[in-house]
Amino acid sequence: MPDRNGKCLCGAVRITATNTGDAVGACHCRTCRRWGGGPFMEIDCGTNVTFDGDENLTVYASSDWAERGFCRQCGTHLFYRLKANGNHFVPIGLLEDDENLKFTTQVFVDERPSYYEFSNDTEDMTGPELMAKFTQP
Repeated sequence: MPDRNGKCLCGAVRITATNTGDAVGACHCRTCRRWGGGPFMEIDCGTNVTFDGDENLTVYASSDWAERGFCRQCGTHLFYRLKANGNHFVPIGLLEDDENLKFTTQVFVDERPSYYEFSNDTEDMTGPELMAKFTQP
């Protein structure tokens, strides 16, 4: 699994994610769409993520279970992070190397607005299906 590097728009925050996969996901929930103006296209970077320039990093607790990070200089969205385990989902556009990635998953498809739809063959889950996946024993 490769290491991935990226940076915010102004370069004040640099990110290094170790041992990431190559699967890209999209979240269509209302919160993600409000946050970024469209679906959140991300790569699961796990917990082995480091930031250089973290004095420019601001974190917002967006729900009881997650928080979102952004650059305080340019406003670039840097991650969606689960509070329980520190797992980072990073916007795919931040990464310098986006070759050989595969669009594999879409979540909250029940909240996807009618004005767009991706044609890729992906695993699709509704919000309740996704929540059930993570709350089952």
